[in-house]
Amino acid sequence: QVQIVESGGGLVQPGGSLTLSCAASGTVLAVNKWDWYRQSPGKQRELVATLSARSDTQYADFAEGRFRVTRSSAKRIYLQMNGLKPEDTAVYTCHADQIATQTGPVYDYWGQGTQVTVSS
Repeated sequence: QVQIVESGGGLVQPGGSLTLSCAASGTVLAVNKWDWYRQSPGKQRELVATLSARSDTQYADFAEGRFRVTRSSAKRIYLQMNGLKPEDTAVYTCHADQIATQTGPVYDYWGQGTQVTVSS
């Protein structure tokens, strides 16, 4: 019924930029709350940014001032990442919550993740 798919990951040099996309499909009418998470090898998953239904944003300390999450439509968001550092290397995963669908509200869907590698 609901699919969440990330795209835009890849290899980027330190100091570079990358924009990730996350899109919801299926019976989705709108996603009201989004989160971006990331997980590096050997580390716990950590919250990167949150975008609320009112388009309020919150960022982890490491993302503040470098990353920006925006909503482009009711079913798609972007995570723009600037000034990337090697320690930003991780699998970035999108989380959708408070989802309006053709058959009613659903909650808590995850994408498969997209790899971001920051290296020279």
